Amino acid sequence: MVWNTTCKNWQATEFALETYYLPIFYGIEFVVGVIGNTVVVFGYLFCLKNWNSSNIYLFNLSISDLIFFCTFPLLIKSYALKEWLYGGVLCIINRYILHANLYTSILFLTLISIDRYMLMRYPFREHVLQKKELAIIFSLAIWVLVTLELLPILPFLSPALVNGTICTDYASSGDPESNLIYSLCLTLVGFLIPLFVMCFFYFKMALFLKQRNRQATIALPLEKPLNLVIMAVVIFSVLFTPYHVMRNMRIASRLRSFKKLPCAEAIISSLYIVTRPLAFLNSVINPVFYFLMGDHFREMFINKMRHYFKSFTCFR
Repeated sequence: MVWNTTCKNWQATEFALETYYLPIFYGIEFVVGVIGNTVVVFGYLFCLKNWNSSNIYLFNLSISDLIFFCTFPLLIKSYALKEWLYGGVLCIINRYILHANLYTSILFLTLISIDRYMLMRYPFREHVLQKKELAIIFSLAIWVLVTLELLPILPFLSPALVNGTICTDYASSGDPESNLIYSLCLTLVGFLIPLFVMCFFYFKMALFLKQRNRQATIALPLEKPLNLVIMAVVIFSVLFTPYHVMRNMRIASRLRSFKKLPCAEAIISSLYIVTRPLAFLNSVINPVFYFLMGDHFREMFINKMRHYFKSFTCFR
């Protein structure tokens, strides 16, 4: 009797999270994310004249985030109404774009960490890895790589549309046994390896900053760069790690062995729902790093806005 009551409570929690938590959280992310990333895209297009490797990576990251947020209105409405009204093709495209943004963001953030380290070691951008041409090639390679590594996800998304009314998420659809194997491989290749690379280069960056501070005859203001390094790693880890853990747990909870555990699937599903908007919160936070870590991007954008504002005032 106690187990039945507990299970009903967790099932009610799962329903409430999908009906209220996801639409509200996604709605806030949509508004803030679209505004922030639109500002960044237009800022790069109209304010930046001389592009470098950092700008190219950040611009691709903002484009990926902006495309991703364009899928949110459909998600918000479907979760609020508990019904998908847009057909099977749009369901698959929506879920595919969601995961494409997730893993392109991870890889572009990893490239940005490498580029930032190279910029400190070679401030005049004389290293081959800092060439604009190579940055364009790397950016195109990321789009192709993520597309290829996500192709196996399509068979798991295909049966996601149930009776034409419900578009379930990736972890809740498809055969759980083969899905779990693919999800673990995707977690390793798409998340853990880039996370290791990012941490490695940010660690080397922190060591370089401390070493340069000790060698300088006059103390350099390095607190801000060091804080940004620490912030980037912490945000990356905190937002992405719970999602990947709970996604794999959610798939595993659908296996037959888990069916014997009372309430296990409802509990894991509820926790998984909580982590999903947190992972996508990264796309909302990214524009902050454009202003903090971009090469004079904030100054150029503010000056451009002042120029337009003065022109508009004079015109009036």
